[in-house]
Amino acid sequence: MTHTAAIAETTYKLLLWDGPPPNHQGSDLEEKIFKRGDNGDLDRIAFVQDPEIEVRLPSPQSATGQAVVVCPGGGYAVLAYDWEGIDTANYLNAHGIAAIVLKYRLPEDASNEIPHLSPLLDAKRAMRLTRFHAKDWNIDPNRIGVMGFSAGGHAASTLGTHFDEGDPDADDPIDQLSSRPDFMALIYPVITMDAAFTHGGSRENLIGKSPTAELIELYSNEKQITPQTPPTFLVHSSDDKAVPIQNSLSFYQALLENEVDAEMHLYPYGGHGYSLAIGKGHLSDWPARCVAWMKSLDTE
Repeated sequence: MTHTAAIAETTYKLLLWDGPPPNHQGSDLEEKIFKRGDNGDLDRIAFVQDPEIEVRLPSPQSATGQAVVVCPGGGYAVLAYDWEGIDTANYLNAHGIAAIVLKYRLPEDASNEIPHLSPLLDAKRAMRLTRFHAKDWNIDPNRIGVMGFSAGGHAASTLGTHFDEGDPDADDPIDQLSSRPDFMALIYPVITMDAAFTHGGSRENLIGKSPTAELIELYSNEKQITPQTPPTFLVHSSDDKAVPIQNSLSFYQALLENEVDAEMHLYPYGGHGYSLAIGKGHLSDWPARCVAWMKSLDTE
């Protein structure tokens, strides 16, 4: 299904691009879907070749007009598609928020001309595509945010700090639209490429084992914040051994320095990779706090 199709369903998938995606090169790689347990439910995805969005819309009676592009994590090696994608989408839908789960390309060498470019290209396209279909999907085009978990938090924060306003002269009307998210929700996010407190696996997978100083700077998103960066909601746990809490702290500090509205929730426990944190005590409050924050954006 391409972006030109007329849509009536409330759950469906849409390819990001007509034809081969930009920055794609042919390879022998095939997309791999991992199944969990005997029930065969989708768990993780690797070697993404055909990036797409899975659109999940709330009922029209419940819709608030807000939407969120959801970027699952996985260290830029896989996508934790159900855990941090579909589960999150279902939660957002229950609160009247449209969810657009992004299956973005991972920066492996074989099928990407310049590996580090593909995640951002796909995130930008997902944001533009959501704006393009806003009327059809009962979404306000000025109330579309991005949410990311772990390495997906890096992809989301890269979108929020490297967006562009679109090309008014582009032949494709989608490319004429802005890729700026209206808000960001970053959940135990990878933020920096600084070796002192990055997530080593995400850094190596994105920019390689021996990156240039320029690439390290470019993808250290705490250094890319401006006053135009969208309002941001952050969640992190102080005992996170995979992605140190300094990632969120540095981003929050830079947001304050640029007078960007920000809300941060730090928890003493939780470790890393807890998604909605169901059954984890008061840590499980973070999704409700996030939704309350999203709704508050409409009144401020």
